[in-house]
Amino acid sequence: MSGGAGRVILVDDDRDVREALGEALELADYAVTTCKSFIEATDHVRRNFPGIVVTDVRMPGKDGLDLLERVRSIDPELPVIVLTGEGDVPMAVRAMAGGADDFLEKPCPTARLLEAVERALARRRRTLERRRRGASRMLRSALDGVAGAQGLAAQMDVVEKYLIERALRVQGGRVAAVAEALGLPRKTLYDKLKRHGIDPSAFRDGSG
Repeated sequence: MSGGAGRVILVDDDRDVREALGEALELADYAVTTCKSFIEATDHVRRNFPGIVVTDVRMPGKDGLDLLERVRSIDPELPVIVLTGEGDVPMAVRAMAGGADDFLEKPCPTARLLEAVERALARRRRTLERRRRGASRMLRSALDGVAGAQGLAAQMDVVEKYLIERALRVQGGRVAAVAEALGLPRKTLYDKLKRHGIDPSAFRDGSG
């Protein structure tokens, strides 16, 4: 088992279950964010989130299947593990058909939970590494395109635009969060967005 840097968004409306599963994950050295509802969970889900989602299926209001659909709309490759009631085969089938990476029956043995979580996190790490390499290749290609006559200033512009767009993807298009992450006054960031022709709305909900 290699918890360490793994991050897990854990969603369950039952406080006792939420606390028990959260404690098991934390003892395995995972960083856990616990949520009791669809609304709470979606506040934490974003494209390129460096972790996974573990959610109960049956919850009041919007349930785990709604959350699964929402996660898929933000980042289709973000792993989601669903928790179903014992013997709830129809719900498990619906979850897997909706794109869940795995399902576990409650009550779930700790070892089974940790195995599923680590498998999903391993997939997530591979996905993010592939994306990082792809972004690096795109940056190198862009820099090559402005090399030579256009000089260093043009290359710096390319790097700046790349960093801003990358931050927008990570923050789901939220300009205030990007300004904080980059250490820029918000007005300065808006000026740079205008100069580079970047539309933050194109990055909302992982669309960019």
